Amino acid sequence: MNRIAISLILALALAGCREDTAAVPTPTRMTDEALGHYCQMFVADHPGPKAQIHLKGYDAPLWFSQVTDAVAYVHDPERDGEIAAIYVSDMGLAENWAVPGADNWAAADAVRLVIESDQPGGMGLPEAIPFSDPSVAEAFVHDHGGRIVGFSEVPTAYAHPQMDVMSADSMDGGMN
Repeated sequence: MNRIAISLILALALAGCREDTAAVPTPTRMTDEALGHYCQMFVADHPGPKAQIHLKGYDAPLWFSQVTDAVAYVHDPERDGEIAAIYVSDMGLAENWAVPGADNWAAADAVRLVIESDQPGGMGLPEAIPFSDPSVAEAFVHDHGGRIVGFSEVPTAYAHPQMDVMSADSMDGGMN
């Protein structure tokens, strides 16, 4: 009887582990209908890398016209839902800057990002440019300047510089 109970408990525990693994969504192919979470504009209409964030309990990802917008979303204390996965365009596999690709997604925690380069993002703002291959990121820095960081190392102020200004203004009553 104890063997059956132990076997049943072990089987249930293993099934629970499989559910957690299966819960991590795979990247979604970017289509012409994908709308940016913040701008509500078609993501594919803008050059440069994109991002998609999958929230637990939702079938469709949130789309971002720039990777820095996804970084800003992650840092937002008022964001909706729990993040299940983040994917970014691997620009080392992109056809070119104007065509970042519909299927060349990489997990955000597995890429290196170039920030502070001379290459603005698709919305004309500073961009965090993702590369799966560190040597391709280094070559990009050689050609365009900047520095290489991980996704979690992108400063909030880089992704949303106006938030720093707004925070400073609100702290002194907007007297600056």
